[in-house]
Amino acid sequence: MSQATDRLAAIATRRAAGERCGIASICSAHPLVIEAALRHGKARDADVLIEATCNQVNHEGGYTGMTPSDFRRFVETIAGKIGFSLDRLVLGGDHLGPNPWKHLPAPEAMAKASRMVDAYAEAGFTKIHLDASMGCAGEGAAPPDATIAARAAELAEVAEAAAERMGGTKPTYVIGTEVPVPGGALEAMDHLAVTTPEAARETVRIHRDAFSRRGLDQAFSRALGVVVQPGVEFGNAEVITYKPERARALAGTLRDLPQFVFEAHSTDYQPVSALSALVDDGFAILKVGPWLTFALREAFYGLSHIADILAPDPARESLPAAMERVMLAAPGNWKNYYHGSEAEQRVERHFSYSDRIRYYWPAPAAQQATDALMQALGDRDIPLPLISQYLGRLNGAVANGSVAPKAGELLIASVTEVLDIYASATG
Repeated sequence: MSQATDRLAAIATRRAAGERCGIASICSAHPLVIEAALRHGKARDADVLIEATCNQVNHEGGYTGMTPSDFRRFVETIAGKIGFSLDRLVLGGDHLGPNPWKHLPAPEAMAKASRMVDAYAEAGFTKIHLDASMGCAGEGAAPPDATIAARAAELAEVAEAAAERMGGTKPTYVIGTEVPVPGGALEAMDHLAVTTPEAARETVRIHRDAFSRRGLDQAFSRALGVVVQPGVEFGNAEVITYKPERARALAGTLRDLPQFVFEAHSTDYQPVSALSALVDDGFAILKVGPWLTFALREAFYGLSHIADILAPDPARESLPAAMERVMLAAPGNWKNYYHGSEAEQRVERHFSYSDRIRYYWPAPAAQQATDALMQALGDRDIPLPLISQYLGRLNGAVANGSVAPKAGELLIASVTEVLDIYASATG
């Protein structure tokens, strides 16, 4: 077990003892985001928690084309390149359950989910969020709570067996599912309900019982997090900010659940004061994903404008134009999320907080476009007035010498700005 995994496993005990502790969970498979997170951790001598979701990475490849073992090699390769110690790394699996196969009958979907969880545990992922909250074919939107818990326990049994088989670290578990399905919120943003204390306690109780029925009491003793809804969310152009008074009763339940902390999903775009308040109230694990690739996209688009000025080339397609072409050619990752007129959808494709464009960066045409942009800018120093004009958030850091005025460093710095906000909130 890495020292980072030890520290994460003890997070509830540390909090119960009066220590203020929290950690950001980096939910992205973009190599520049991973590099920024590891560089940030190295600079601060801090642990880094990186998570992959069921849709993104699974035994069938997911939308990234990576299996869990592929994803581990991918992250560790970047860590090796920048000299980040693997003792500081924790890998997690998010929303592990039948979601990618919910169009199938439950027995088939759960069989695939079991193979996925086996692959995650075999690859040495030590933080496992079990999520069987979605209905499979013929079940409606969601099965009963007892069924959700029973399926989670079934998957935990698979993870335990895989870890035993590999002689590796037994996983720590996160339970609970009071969040939007992976991929983003679809419901209206104006009636977001905070999880009730009763629901949080019941989630723990039914999962404890389900684990116990399978003889998994020891595994349940390693459950550290409960996913609840503290009243935070974001849509295409709006953010619901954390209000501590709305979650006061929910936060109070942790006094009765000293084994646990809360895990908050969809914390992207919250101000640092709200993130700090979440940590104060026991939401010790803060998920962030779209904000990181949103910041990266901002920097890419700013650099595209800068390249048009510093290295004009009529044959080189602008990056926004290239990405528009890529997204229109394969609308599956945005068409169910963006609505309104064609003009409104165009704006959302590029600039929505939900950042569905993140699914398209691995596409060959997108990679060709970003490669062409970076080659056009090369290793030249970008003049400060152009950084001020097109990458204004980074102007101060470049001016004071903490960020080099080069394209690659500016991309990393844009992501690092977001990571700094989480470091300030959790530190």
